[in-house]
Amino acid sequence: MAFSRTLIASSLLLTLLLLHIAESHQTMMTMSTTNIGAPTPTPLPQTIDCGLECERRCKLSSRPNLCKRACGSCCKVCKCVPEGTSGHHDSCPCYKSLTTRHQFHKCP
Repeated sequence: MAFSRTLIASSLLLTLLLLHIAESHQTMMTMSTTNIGAPTPTPLPQTIDCGLECERRCKLSSRPNLCKRACGSCCKVCKCVPEGTSGHHDSCPCYKSLTTRHQFHKCP
C-alpha cells in the first residue's frame, strides 16, 4: 500500500513537471515568433533629393539660381524643404530658423 501511494505521488509530480516544461517551451516559442522583448528597429533617416525638391520650390522664383543655391544649402542642413513654392515654413521648422548674418531668412 505504501508503495502504490509513493508510485501515485511520484507519477503525479512527474506529470506536473512535464506539463510545466511543455508550457514554458510553448511560451518561449510564442515569444520568439512574435519578437516580444526584442528591440524595435530604428527607422532609417529619411533622405530627400535636395536638387529635385529645390527645383520644385524655386520654379516660380524671379531669381531661380539664387533661390536654388540658398534652398540647397538649407536642405542639406535641415533635410527637408517645405511644400509649395513659397511660405509653408511651419512644415519644416529648421528651414524657417536659418538666417543670414543680418538676421534675414536664409531659406526661400
